Amino acid sequence: MTSRDILHMRRAIALAARGLGGTSPNPVVGCVVLDPSGEVAGEGFHAYAGGPHAEVVALRDAGGRARGGTAYVTLEPCAHTGRTGPCATALLEAGVARVVVAVPDPNPVAAGGAEVLRRHGVRVDEGVLTAEAEEGNAAWLTFVRARRPFVTWKFAATMDGRSAASDGTSQWITSPEARADVHRLRAESDAVVAGIGTVLADDPRLTVRPPAGSSAEPSVAPVLRVVADPGARTPAGARVLDGAAPTLVAVAEDAAVPAHLSPVVRIPRVQGGIDLHALLAELHGRRIVSVLVEGGPTLAGAFLREGLVDRVVGYLAPALLGAGAAALGPAGVSTITEIHRLEFASVTPVGPDLKVVLRPKTPAHQSSLPAHPLVTDPLVTDPQVVQSPKES
Repeated sequence: MTSRDILHMRRAIALAARGLGGTSPNPVVGCVVLDPSGEVAGEGFHAYAGGPHAEVVALRDAGGRARGGTAYVTLEPCAHTGRTGPCATALLEAGVARVVVAVPDPNPVAAGGAEVLRRHGVRVDEGVLTAEAEEGNAAWLTFVRARRPFVTWKFAATMDGRSAASDGTSQWITSPEARADVHRLRAESDAVVAGIGTVLADDPRLTVRPPAGSSAEPSVAPVLRVVADPGARTPAGARVLDGAAPTLVAVAEDAAVPAHLSPVVRIPRVQGGIDLHALLAELHGRRIVSVLVEGGPTLAGAFLREGLVDRVVGYLAPALLGAGAAALGPAGVSTITEIHRLEFASVTPVGPDLKVVLRPKTPAHQSSLPAHPLVTDPLVTDPQVVQSPKES
């Protein structure tokens, strides 16, 4: 690995990030193509599901300068035909002499591009900035390797950890800038999950909205709104049922469901609610790659207790309440040795607030589970699978 390899792969990783929120259920991928002299000839990223892959975009940008050159790709080029042709073939036809790959493709249907290239005389170097590229593609890698959606828990709180005052009021603890950033988080997710307690107390819409004072419409497809409602208590007039975005109500298997709740999915009941593992398995089957948990402290505690939180995003206001609702409910900790310890990923100011991003010490996307035989390439249309509402 040379310093030039690091430089160009880091650029490819930055390009891949431009696709966040648009590529699901596909991965985000970036590509940089150099000409034979080592100058950048083309760049590209995968922008939306069904659209051209990063390699194809970069090769088009490079034109004839790609022949004899080098391509840096954040994910192993695919070797199959889905809604687009194999990227390995595109690289061969362009005459690229060397391909540098950050992450091997864990999808058993799409993998194999590196071997195809090698068989045709292309030099392939793998493992350049793997950890950085995996972090940028954590949601999709979790979806494939851990066989469930990537889960982000978002909360807003005062510096003493309160998400509401003693009388239940909570609007607004954080600033307009922080709330605008939450909408960006939603836009990057396939589904937003809230518990019935939040729906009854706050009547949220859970949609992606433009910043206050802006007339611009969000440039992303609606996320799927999911209500964890074991007893099927979501009122007919709840704003999550307003038709502004798709909604799925997850009820217990034995719940009596009123006529106004549709569609619903029945999930096994467990003590305190519904089986969250089963809920995520249902969403995985619908090709939901990433989930944003915006429910109250009870739902957040349940996700954390079950080991199902892959990222925590907290917005901390420079304020104190001293009493009121805590941001997190019971999370399975009865003694200090059971504490949920995380690592800081970033701490950044957002307006007057702090945005703190944390992750588990062993992320799920680094899971060593064997490839699942039912994992299919998201680019292959499967009429038996209900598609994510964000898929193009």
